[in-house]
Amino acid sequence: MATTERVTVTLPVELVESIDRFERNRSRFITEAVERELDRRRRDGLLRSLKNPHQEAADLAETGLADWGASLPEGDEGLVDVNGGKPVRWVEGQGWVEESA
Repeated sequence: MATTERVTVTLPVELVESIDRFERNRSRFITEAVERELDRRRRDGLLRSLKNPHQEAADLAETGLADWGASLPEGDEGLVDVNGGKPVRWVEGQGWVEESA
């Protein structure tokens, strides 16, 4: 069972009445609404990140994972499996695209 915490939230009367028309359990309704909003904001943040990658991520994409792995200090060879995953490349305006075989 998830741990819960009681909070006090002030809402307009009309909004509470609208919630009550759809759901008897206000806490569940508000919890689900907040979870959906947080998920939406995470997705929006990820999309912004993909459209405007951090410079270090863009540099890594430009270098390529194999070259980056080869540049690691001696003894860190097992840190990255360059044969794992799918080959992708960064395309300005499109984001990460899978390399053609």
